[in-house]
Amino acid sequence: GEGPGPARAPPPRAGRAPSPAACSHLRLVPVPAGSLLSSYGWYLLLAAVAIYLLVQKISQSLAARPGGQAGAADAAVEPDVVVRRQEALAAARLRMQEELNAQAERYKEKQRQLEEEKRRQKIAMWESMQEGKSYKGNLKLNQQEVESGASTSSAVPKSKPNKKALRGGG
Repeated sequence: GEGPGPARAPPPRAGRAPSPAACSHLRLVPVPAGSLLSSYGWYLLLAAVAIYLLVQKISQSLAARPGGQAGAADAAVEPDVVVRRQEALAAARLRMQEELNAQAERYKEKQRQLEEEKRRQKIAMWESMQEGKSYKGNLKLNQQEVESGASTSSAVPKSKPNKKALRGGG
């Protein structure tokens, strides 16, 4: 016996595709490559990234080295750029500060107006109480007047009458 196989494949000739039996050793190649990738895949990936970064850094240093005179010209222009950038930043800060001051001024004016309105309402309540009327109805009337028109805001508030205190000073 030559072998347990039923028929032996003839040796491959030039110009003809090899028979499947001759390719049996090729089928085993992807298995070690797959196991190699599964075992060392992360290491290969990290090594590729490290090589890429190293090449980038070397190319940057080589690009900067021959242009030594161009770098000096950039250094001469750079202070102007820095000064312009700082001036623009200072101008922007100044504009923002002025806007903030204007907002604060408007807020203070609004607060003053609210205080004046409260003071007027208190005066009106006190006067209505002196006359013996209900101050709640008068307060509602005052709020309606304020909402209806600006004539009450332009009117000069009455000064407090100088009456004796209800209680004795003793």
